[in-house]
Amino acid sequence: MDLAFTPEEIAFRDEVRAFIRDNLPTDIRDRMRLGHSPRKEDTVRWQRILNKKGWAAHSWPKEYGGPGWSAIQRMIFLQENQVAPAPETLSFNTTMIGPVLIQFGTEAQKSRFLTRAANLDDWWCQGFSEPGAGSDLAALKTSAKREGDHYIVNGQKIWTSTAHNADWCFVLVRTNPGAAKRQEGISFLLVDMQTPGITVRPIISIDGAHHLNEVFFDNVKVPVHMRVYEENRGWDVAKYLLGNERTGIARLGKSKERVKAAKEMAREVRFNGKPLIEDGTFRQRVAQLEIDMKALEITQYRVVSAYAKQRDGRPDPLSSVLKVKGTELLQATTELAVDVGGPMAMPVWAQELASLNEPDDLLEAASAATGSYLFLRAASIYGGTNEIQKNILTKAVLRL
Repeated sequence: MDLAFTPEEIAFRDEVRAFIRDNLPTDIRDRMRLGHSPRKEDTVRWQRILNKKGWAAHSWPKEYGGPGWSAIQRMIFLQENQVAPAPETLSFNTTMIGPVLIQFGTEAQKSRFLTRAANLDDWWCQGFSEPGAGSDLAALKTSAKREGDHYIVNGQKIWTSTAHNADWCFVLVRTNPGAAKRQEGISFLLVDMQTPGITVRPIISIDGAHHLNEVFFDNVKVPVHMRVYEENRGWDVAKYLLGNERTGIARLGKSKERVKAAKEMAREVRFNGKPLIEDGTFRQRVAQLEIDMKALEITQYRVVSAYAKQRDGRPDPLSSVLKVKGTELLQATTELAVDVGGPMAMPVWAQELASLNEPDDLLEAASAATGSYLFLRAASIYGGTNEIQKNILTKAVLRL
């Protein structure tokens, strides 16, 4: 393949950069440049700005409200948005439930949910993992028994990101406990989070923030018309969704942005009497990360280009490569930022250093890097553990 962008792709990249530069609200840009995660209101505000431009649903075809971009254009947009840095569009809406409804949903479901998902009028979350069903997702036990025109759902989900913000949840449930294969007895439901019987309990993660939740279902009534695709065929929907998730989960632009931020901090941090940016060992470490990022970038373009050429709509199993290497790089780049911050990256020491007149922005960026570092320890687990991804590659790619 030709690894150089075409003139049209370069023009598109420049257009994206200019739009983000001119339209990203200053307060959001400033917070994110210091390494803070976007707040809910930041994500909503920026996604609606993008949606007004027609860019929020970046992977959707034009007839459903998307821009109709090529695979390369989508990757360019994602990277430029992450490098800016700007809030990412809510993946549950734009890369998960949106494409699922386009592929499997009824016309009524598409009409009701797609426009609202793109504009973040509805905030979606994902009800997949359970206490005994994470990597082995087919072991899920949350049940849905059909009674007339409703399912009665009982069970528990865990690690449900942003459920405390969500209006709707797409949920995997067991509708046939006697199926010969576990995967054949699972259905995919759309559940209104305001339905009686749903309880959301927060989980505070290692970074001290509230991203995650437990969600309990106690005789929750879900209309049958809120099932996506056929009963007991939800595993097909889930595989499609997870393939889309893993294609975008590399978050290469975020790794690039973290290296850039670490280099900026290194210009202010002193080591052996000179700026850390001039230290040979530090420069070698940065160079290796940048080489790894370039290799992943090339692989990413190869995978998404191949996926775009497929006619059956099935994600390429090589998306698992992007998930494994992408999350490893996310962890390595945040570790770099923490190491550059040194004592400033530790909140207890940051308070002491503040009294020594260290620059406020440097202290804040170093402290925020610690939060990212801690939370991203889970990056090799969510979206399908890296160990499971290696098993997928062994079977589907290496044929072992």
